[in-house]
Amino acid sequence: MRDTKGRPERVEFAGAVYGSLLAASVVAGSAVDGTPLSAGDLVVVLICTGVVFWLTHVYALVVSHGTYALTWRRLRVVARQDWPVAQASFPPAIGAAFASALGLSDRGATWVALVVAVASQVAWAVASAATARFSARAMVLSGAANLVLGLAIIALKTLVGAH
Repeated sequence: MRDTKGRPERVEFAGAVYGSLLAASVVAGSAVDGTPLSAGDLVVVLICTGVVFWLTHVYALVVSHGTYALTWRRLRVVARQDWPVAQASFPPAIGAAFASALGLSDRGATWVALVVAVASQVAWAVASAATARFSARAMVLSGAANLVLGLAIIALKTLVGAH
């Protein structure tokens, strides 16, 4: 596939990292009062939030680059490139659905979704660093930095949920 300037399209790793952190935040915020959503509701909230943020992000990217005409073709190209923002909500949603299917409680499914979201975020960050041909040390640092961000979300969930 090629973009509107004839260049090959590339995977938008930043969108995937961002989308994974967004998914972790959605999961963490879904049980603020200590009562988790049902696994089914969590799946719907994750996917809907991911898609809405993706659509918003696509629009913002196209409009913020005022040098491009606002055309359906340009929107489609940017939407394809930025799809990882929405796509990042799928692994935690699938994790929650499988956890529920395996008989875990809604609380258990919530934790599975949160762990999957953070693990995905770390994986996307490392994949991004590898694609950019960073050194092994830089790839580890990238993964570690994203793990810290994900753990911060988990810590906030735990602290808020405890009160």
